[in-house]
Amino acid sequence: MAPTFIANRSAAVAAAVFFSLFLTSAFAAAEPVLSLEKLGLRRREKLSHLHFYFHDIVSGRNPTAVPVVLPPQANASRSLFGMVVMTDDPLTERPEIGSKLLGRVQGFYASASQTELGFLMVMNFAFVEGKYNGSYLSILGRNTVMSPVREMPVVGGGGLFRFARGYAQAKTYTVNYSTGDAVVEYNVYVFHY
Repeated sequence: MAPTFIANRSAAVAAAVFFSLFLTSAFAAAEPVLSLEKLGLRRREKLSHLHFYFHDIVSGRNPTAVPVVLPPQANASRSLFGMVVMTDDPLTERPEIGSKLLGRVQGFYASASQTELGFLMVMNFAFVEGKYNGSYLSILGRNTVMSPVREMPVVGGGGLFRFARGYAQAKTYTVNYSTGDAVVEYNVYVFHY
């Protein structure tokens, strides 16, 4: 009786494999081929370097970064593990807050390390000036704040940054340890159309 069971099982497996291959080929044949031109991407891909300053203002009457989740009381870590901060930070041309506004950083950062000040950064750099007005870059990555230079990936974007990919380097320009306010210099290298 065992040989019959094995033969029936083998036939069932073969039928399942055949059916899977049939479905795969049917869906592949029905899938349209996309062209870059139909997506509005007629130009060649290029590499751009963007430079600006990020102002993270947590103090005063009009903060641009606001904690929305505080770390648990039981958390005695100096890393603020568990804290989540929502941002609408200005991006400026120079380190002075009154310099030309290039855009806003909208998203959040969360303290994701129990041992160091390490943030998960989930942000859109939304530009409001110049040729990138109305376009944005999306950043998703790790930011170990006390490191001299941090690198985070650019994972996409919109507008002129559709299909963007690249990386952002962040370097703390100034930090006020009594208020928590910081200015961070960003150099972003991004491939886009």
